[in-house]
Parts: sequence; structure tokens; C-alpha cells
Amino acid sequence: MVDKVFEPGVQAGRLDPETYEAHFADLHGPLDGHEALVAADRCYFCHDAPCITACPTEIDIPLFIRQIATGTPDAAAKTILTQNIMGGMCARVCPTEQLCEEACVREAAEGKPVLIGQLQRYATDHLQAQGVHPFTRAASTGKRVAVVGAGPAGLSAAHRLAMLGHDVVVYDARPKAGGLNEYGIATYKTPDGFAQGEVDWLLKIGGITVETGRALGADLSLEALRAEFDAVFLGMGLSGVNALGAEGEEKDGVLDAVDFIADLRQASDVADVPVGRDVVVIGGGMTAVDAAVQSRLLGALNVTLVYRRGRDRMNASRFEQDLAASKGVRIVTHASPKAVHGNGSVREIEFDYVGDDMKPTGQTLRLAADQVFKAIGQTLEGDGLPALERGKIAVDAHGRTSLKDVWAGGDCASGGDDLTVTAVAEGRDAAMDIHGALTA
Repeated sequence: MVDKVFEPGVQAGRLDPETYEAHFADLHGPLDGHEALVAADRCYFCHDAPCITACPTEIDIPLFIRQIATGTPDAAAKTILTQNIMGGMCARVCPTEQLCEEACVREAAEGKPVLIGQLQRYATDHLQAQGVHPFTRAASTGKRVAVVGAGPAGLSAAHRLAMLGHDVVVYDARPKAGGLNEYGIATYKTPDGFAQGEVDWLLKIGGITVETGRALGADLSLEALRAEFDAVFLGMGLSGVNALGAEGEEKDGVLDAVDFIADLRQASDVADVPVGRDVVVIGGGMTAVDAAVQSRLLGALNVTLVYRRGRDRMNASRFEQDLAASKGVRIVTHASPKAVHGNGSVREIEFDYVGDDMKPTGQTLRLAADQVFKAIGQTLEGDGLPALERGKIAVDAHGRTSLKDVWAGGDCASGGDDLTVTAVAEGRDAAMDIHGALTA
């Protein structure tokens, strides 16, 4: 990071253009053809490979790596995309170090797994660069399905339903389709408009109409959708943000991390996004890490990520935690927000140190802050929804809800683990169950 004189307060353009370009470049550059062959050659092609069961979408990983090794990357891509139509995005954002690569036999034997995620990216990028779509639609069934939410779960469901011959209308509240992939992931993980490019490529299957700026509410009710369509899939994610529960949290400068990340993702120039000199991010998940790291990359001088439990309880992977530390983010654990101080705008935030039982120890911590980002979880919003379970839509193993002909998946549904790859799997599996119900 270049030397600069930092002015107090929140401002844009703290760094020079070259530094911004370097900071927001691709986190992991793609493998070239030779590197892919070398990486593929390390695979043992295990029978009953543990990496397959560790993948929420159950991609046949040894098969697609063998296909790369034999010089057929497009066949490898089809193997991947058959199970995970958003395999390109998942190759970039999936915590492979906790899933397939952690289960890799090479990891157990040598501490160095096969580069499954990067090989997946190599294959899917190779195919998508040609602009072709490897799947074709079945004959029309005459059935119509509504999908609410154009995120990973909704798009996965829509693609599978369209491929099976159903006509699908996807509704989304945002101006663009993509959901979390478009609005909620760090810019350096998916640069160069990849998220939108993947959506455009996915829609080439045909039979899918996307209507943006449409959310469940006054002009789009679940009751009306059920009356108009043969089935409905709910995959709208979570739009509400939990409160800190700290005195003074209404002060200026206390913001939602998801909005900060979305603003950065949609900015035509990241230099236009303002950031504080002293930034505090509250939370322990991927959103918290993304907000903290990007604050540093934008030029914040001091960034502290504060979590109420230990690092072993953080939802962010160890890789993400280490990435944050490597970018200069300070991580403070076992601290819970107590009060936000300042005259109208935040100037300091006070925390109680807490034990494993979450009870205050009597010790406190005060941090200077001109910007505080909340990343402490989101909540489901909407009227007339199916029965809920722990604040999310209750679903069975097939994604069925308490309402006839209504399915759900992704972050808005119970049972998931808030990962893109899991949402894709849930959308795909619900689509298969919807297809069975509609063609029975």
C-alpha cells in the first residue's frame, strides 16, 4: 500500500489509480494450460473419492480432473456443470480448503491437496470463453414455474427447470440478476464482470424470463404467483440486517456491511467508494472478512474485525481469516459491542470482553472509528410466506414448504449453511422435485 497522508473522516480516493488496480485484481490468477496439466497429474483418481462427498453439489471431481489431464477441458466443464451450473463462480468463491480440498487424499498425506478449485475454474472458463452452452432444452411440458430470487439458488433452479422443458419466470428485487454473486462477494474475488457474464451464459439455455425490480410485496404476492403458475420456488435470500443491540448504533457512520460490499461491486470505479480512516467491522463470517479486507484495500489506515467468540467459532474459513491478517486487518475476539460514541457521527465504539459463556468479564475495549460495518447476520423479510423455522422458511429434504406447490432453497430456507455452492445444490434438487411433481 502506498504512503499517503490520511485525513480524518470518511472519504473517497485515498490511493492512486495504480494501487487500486493492484488491490482489486484477481485474488487467484487462472492456471494456464501447462499449469493445469501439472496440477491434474497430482490427482490419484481415487475410487469412492472423499472429495466428491465433501462437495455439496457432488461433482465427480476425479472424472473432471482426468478429463483435463487427457486434454478435454470442455468435457471436464460439462461434468462439473451437470452437477453445478454455477461451477465457474463456485470455483472462485467456494471455501474449497474446508470442503473438497480438505478431504483430498493428498492433503491428508502431504498437507498439499490437489488444486481442485483452480482446476474447476480452468475447465469452466475454457468452455464459457467459447460462448457455447453445453445443454439443450427438453420438449416443452407446457408447465410454468415462478422463481422468486435471481441468486445462486434461484438461477440454479431456473436453469434445471428450463432444461427439463418448463417455462420459467424469475423475479428479483435488484436491478440485476445474480443475487449474492453479483452484490455480496468481494470485488477482488470476481473481477471483470464475471458474475453477470455467468448469468448471461446460464440464460442461454432458453425458456427463462427475468424480471428485475420485482420483490414479494404489494405488486408481487405469493398468493398471486401460486394462482398463476404451476409451481413456485422461493430463493430470495435474506434482505434484513440484524441490529447490534448497542447503545448509539443509530449514529451516522454505522452501516450494513452488505450494502458497503454491494456499493463497491456496482461502482464503475472503486476509487469513488468512500472509506473511513479508522474502520471497525463487527462479525465473524465471510461478509465481515470481505468488508474488512476491502476497507484496507480502499485505503483505510486502521481496520479492526471484532467477533464475540473465538477464531475457531468464526464462520469465515481459516484461509479467509489469514487473508484478512495478511492485508493488515486486526482481528479481536471475545468482544461484544456495548455502545457507539460520538456527537451525531461515530467516533468510538466500545466493547465488552466476554467469556465463552458470552457473559461480560468486566473488562472493556474502546476503538476509534469513523466507520462501523455490521456483519452480524441477516434476516428474512416478506409477507404471506410459508411456515418458518428459526427465522427461515421450513423445508423438507426436497425443498418442499408447508404450502402446496411451493418450494424454497438457499439462504432463505432452513438447513443451509449460507454458501453459494450449497444454494446451487438446493436449487437444483428442488427443481428436480418440482419436475417430478409436475410430470407425475
